[in-house]
Amino acid sequence: MSDPVSRTILLLDIEKYSDRDDVEQAYLRRMLYDITDRALESARVDETLRLRADRGDSVMELIDANASVTALLRALLTEVPVQLRAVNRMASSSAQIRLRAVLATGYVAVDELDGWVGSDLNDACRLLDGEVLRAALRERGDGFALCVSESVHAGIVRHDRPGVPADAFHAVTVESKNGPLLAWLHGPVPVGHKDHSGTGAGGAPAPGGEGDGRAAPERSTATGQPAQAPPAAPPSGAVFQFNGGSPCFGGGLVAGDQHGVSGGQVTGDVHLGGTAGRSEGP
Repeated sequence: MSDPVSRTILLLDIEKYSDRDDVEQAYLRRMLYDITDRALESARVDETLRLRADRGDSVMELIDANASVTALLRALLTEVPVQLRAVNRMASSSAQIRLRAVLATGYVAVDELDGWVGSDLNDACRLLDGEVLRAALRERGDGFALCVSESVHAGIVRHDRPGVPADAFHAVTVESKNGPLLAWLHGPVPVGHKDHSGTGAGGAPAPGGEGDGRAAPERSTATGQPAQAPPAAPPSGAVFQFNGGSPCFGGGLVAGDQHGVSGGQVTGDVHLGGTAGRSEGP
C-alpha cells in the first residue's frame, strides 16, 4: 500500500435510490456522473487530478491537493443546484434526483487493489450517512444538501471568501458509531437538530448563544414570560450610628444628621483624621 497523501474528498449520494426500478437507477447514475463532472470542470479540476470510485447510488472523488478547494466549494454551491434544476425540470416525478454532498480534506492511501484507506475518508463517509444531512435534504426545496468537514471550514469557509459566505454555514454534530463528529452544514439546520455555531437567523448572534456571550433570560415555567429578577440584597458590612454632632473626616466637617445608603443614620459630630479615632459630643 502506498503512503497516505493529502487529498480533497468529495462524496455525492442520491436520495432514495433503492426505491427506484432498474431503468430509473441507470438514469439516475448517469445524471449523477454528469452533474459531478460539470461541477469539477467548473472548478477547473482536470481529470488527471482525480480518482473516482463507484458506489452504486453514490460517487466518491479523491482530488489532488494542488486543486483549489475554494473553487470546488464555490462550484458545489452554484453549479450543482443549477444542474439539478435543469435535470429535474425535464424528468418525470419518479426520476427526480436529489443529492447529499460532503466536502472534506485529509490523508488517504491507495492500496494494491485500488482500495482507499484512511480515517479521514471514513469520517467523510459518516458525515454523508449522518441523520443531520439526511434531514436537511428532506427540508430542502432545491434537492441539494451540503456539509463540509471541520478542516474545510477552518481553512476555507471561515475566511468568508467570495462565493463562499461564512454565515451560510452552521456547526452541527453528526452522531456516528465511533462518536460525535463536528461538521458545518450549508443552509438552515433541520428541525430537531442543534445549531452549535451560536448564530440565529441570518447569522446574527443569538441571545444566550456562543456568539455574544450573554446568558438567555430565564422564563417562568408557569407563564412562559421572562422571570422577574429577585430584589437586590442590602449591602453587607457594619452599620454605625453616632450620637451628638456631625462626622468630620480628615479635618473636614460634615454637619448635620447623615443617612447612609445602607439605612444607617449618623447623628452628631465625628472627627477622624487630625485627631484619629476621636468622637466628640456637642
